[in-house]
Amino acid sequence: MDKLRIFTTGGTIDKIYFDAKSEYEVGEPQIGEILREMGVTFPFEITSLMRKDSLDMTTTDRELIRKAVQQCREQRILITHGTDSMTETAVALQDIPHKTMVLTGALNPARFRGSDAMFNIGGAVAAVQSLDPGVYIFMNGRVFQADKVRKNREKNCFENL
Repeated sequence: MDKLRIFTTGGTIDKIYFDAKSEYEVGEPQIGEILREMGVTFPFEITSLMRKDSLDMTTTDRELIRKAVQQCREQRILITHGTDSMTETAVALQDIPHKTMVLTGALNPARFRGSDAMFNIGGAVAAVQSLDPGVYIFMNGRVFQADKVRKNREKNCFENL
């Protein structure tokens, strides 16, 4: 695989909780450490675009993500993102040609034991290497097309529309 470009935007995957009252901040991106610990042998480059909860993302934030994807040389792009508005960002990237983009995140912070972060990152890495150009979401052990998925907040999972 050529170099994988990774853009981080924040979200639960990078959250740090300080107390039982759920006070948190979005910390340093965890994906680089996870990939190094897992011994990946392909080259990757990480760019942190922002550290936001996805509920706080704006149209301007999505435009920044879109511009970064369009301007990077790499054809395979992984984006870590908060799960609450991940589908909105995925749709905003849909008409970028010749690039395979996979968004993933976590329902529990990567720092938590039993987090889904490592699994989702691994699945997203496999997906971005094997899928045709387009925009996809990898969550809950599945690859979804950007315009055919939603987050079911009641069940706390992603599902096809």
